[in-house]
Amino acid sequence: MPVFVWEGTDKRGTVMKGEQPAKNANLVRAELRRQGITPKVVKIKPKPLFGGAGKRITPLEIAVFSRQLATMMKSGVPIVGSLEIIGSGHKNAKFKELVNSVRSDLEGGSSLYEAMSKHPVQFDELYRNLVRAGESAGVLETVLDTVATYKENLEALKGKIKKAMFYPIAVLAVALIVSAILLIFVVPQFKSVFTGFGADLPAFTLMIIALSEFMISWWFVMLLGLFGAGVAFVMAKKRSLAFSHFLDRTVLKVPVIGQILHNSAIARFARTLGVTFKAGVPLVEALDTVAGATGSTVYEKAVNRIRDDVAVGYQVNMAMKQVNLFPHMVVQMTAIGEEAGALDTMLFKVAEFYEQEVNNAVDALSSLLEPMIMVVLGVLIGGLVIGMYLPIFKLGAVV
Repeated sequence: MPVFVWEGTDKRGTVMKGEQPAKNANLVRAELRRQGITPKVVKIKPKPLFGGAGKRITPLEIAVFSRQLATMMKSGVPIVGSLEIIGSGHKNAKFKELVNSVRSDLEGGSSLYEAMSKHPVQFDELYRNLVRAGESAGVLETVLDTVATYKENLEALKGKIKKAMFYPIAVLAVALIVSAILLIFVVPQFKSVFTGFGADLPAFTLMIIALSEFMISWWFVMLLGLFGAGVAFVMAKKRSLAFSHFLDRTVLKVPVIGQILHNSAIARFARTLGVTFKAGVPLVEALDTVAGATGSTVYEKAVNRIRDDVAVGYQVNMAMKQVNLFPHMVVQMTAIGEEAGALDTMLFKVAEFYEQEVNNAVDALSSLLEPMIMVVLGVLIGGLVIGMYLPIFKLGAVV
């Protein structure tokens, strides 16, 4: 739906400006007159030359949107009015367009679930199912508040994991780039000096010079090979379920990092299942939605098996025990929750515990990685420097 910019005057003659999504300019003029504004100019909003599409919509923005919408609805603001306020106050053009589209569908008679279903990228299956359950039960604002909390906790958890992974990868990447620069530009200068003196060079120095010559001759092939390997890896991970499952299974076995990912998957499973169950989604349907929210194909396969077992009459805790992937504490707390009729409460407690475990593990990993990174940097950069200065002792004997 196009967006129109308008300019007009109110009953006191004050000049007013704004934007309004509508099917045509006449509808905008009619709406303005209804509000007591005399329209002077109504035209389609021009697209800027640069950045016209706006930045992409992030999951955190969806979480904030959910919180704002829940807060306004709890305060008694109608949902259409709430969406208008949220959309008009946002700077991201794509997000504003998304909110206006949802609002227009609601004004056309669609339910919020139907309106959000037109935007499956921003509102995933879990989100839409929760909204549908909230609308059916008449507790939409409560469900939206629950969804907002879920999204915020999930993004915080993902942020912690990304932080743990990004720091060492970034430092190692910088170290490799610096090493490549030394090999391509600095080592050849030392080589010319050593050749002029005619001294025999140590084996370590000769090895570095040979590596430098190889880099200078084949750097473009190596760069192309790295790029090709990266693209092939990403494509294989996206298109091959077997490769993706193998990769996730392998990463889960890596010391320290594997345990963090295990705890993260359990936390996501528990919180997502707790949220869906609390919203009134049937258990089998909830498990079907939860499978894709764990962030790991290993756990996704396990949750699908749990869903199949629950569908034929197993209790959740018994089905969890069969997959032999969840810790004993998680199975026992799930069993207690089922017996007490408070499964969602117990699942939230499990999620809180494992989220805290992830936080503690990430902090510990950061402290552990700092000295290890220093050692790696010392070996890479220090090794090159030492290799270049070793011949100085022999050069002294020649001179």
